[in-house]
Amino acid sequence: MSENNLKIVGIEEFVKGETVGSLTGKKFLIRADFNVPIENGVVVEDLRMRSILPTVNLLRDAGARIILISHIETKDGSGMEVVAKHFNDKLGLAVKYVNEVVGEAVKGAVSDLHDGEVLLLQNLRINEGEKNNDENFARELAGLADFYVNDAFAVSHRKHASVVGVPKFLPHFAGIQLMKEIKSLTEAINPPHPFVFILGGAKFDTKLPLIKKYLDKADSVILGGALVNDVYKARGFNVGRSLVSDGSTDISDVVSNPKLIIGDDVIVHDMEDIAKVAVKKISEVGDNDVIADAGPSFGDVLRPIVADAKFVLWNGPLGNYENGFTEQTISCAKILLECGVRGAIGGGDTVAAVKSLGLDDSDQKSNLFVSTGGGAMIDFLVNETLPGIEALE
Repeated sequence: MSENNLKIVGIEEFVKGETVGSLTGKKFLIRADFNVPIENGVVVEDLRMRSILPTVNLLRDAGARIILISHIETKDGSGMEVVAKHFNDKLGLAVKYVNEVVGEAVKGAVSDLHDGEVLLLQNLRINEGEKNNDENFARELAGLADFYVNDAFAVSHRKHASVVGVPKFLPHFAGIQLMKEIKSLTEAINPPHPFVFILGGAKFDTKLPLIKKYLDKADSVILGGALVNDVYKARGFNVGRSLVSDGSTDISDVVSNPKLIIGDDVIVHDMEDIAKVAVKKISEVGDNDVIADAGPSFGDVLRPIVADAKFVLWNGPLGNYENGFTEQTISCAKILLECGVRGAIGGGDTVAAVKSLGLDDSDQKSNLFVSTGGGAMIDFLVNETLPGIEALE
């Protein structure tokens, strides 16, 4: 899919085509993604929240009334009120909040909106109809507004009611961030060469189609994270107690591909003591070792490849980021920034590594596009579209 072949209409294009004042008082239901990390009642990373602001401000300036809907993954469904507070206190967007998704309280809050005002609804997933793509639930959501906008790339791979159901009942558009995602990641499907693909994280079996696709497309495919353990194991190395797939999938064609690049040393910790850390050659890994990160020589391998590249695509950490093994992920981010290479990155830990070096997603000094999607980015790269995008056609 190329940008020129898109059959969807962006919200910017729609608003520019309307006469002045024609959208005043019109209600726009915007599917956003506010599934952000919250600690001790505070939002600790707000990229996805900030990404919605251009669309919201465009519509506010046109006099529209805005209803924001999203999910948030907390066990009790709470947290959306924290999102509303963050918008008000940190992002300068006055947001009203109602602690329901559908029903009379929501209808009342919507009817009380004035031109340019913004309302945020409770977590969509407290209603079973969201994940089940229930038509009645989709109709109820659609009944709140005159138009629908999808600006939630990160959930556009989900066939949920707010993503694929609501567009059936309202005139629909792609938000500004969603259009940016499509444009930038479409380039990664047919990139300039030399093209380097870096993939980390876990779940080798689920990412195998992506690995095979980009072994064909890219000049170099660099694997990190738990993914590389399967390659080490298939090449006959002991990976100790490291995370690997179940081994039911034949990966011999991947393992032998000359485009595949992996490190020859690793950082390991003892199975019984995560604080007991060592750097080892892959040939030295013992039975009780757990591979936790790429080794220190990995940067020496990576730098000349990135320096020669015209486009780099990166998704997923190179180590066990959540447990503090961040060194090589941050090193990779630093190399990309220092080389000034053009490209796209995605995945929460990957983005966190780049941001830890002081890069904001809107930083014009960088040639890197920061995607709001992790799993959605991977699905888009494999399938070259997503259900949420197709629903806007």
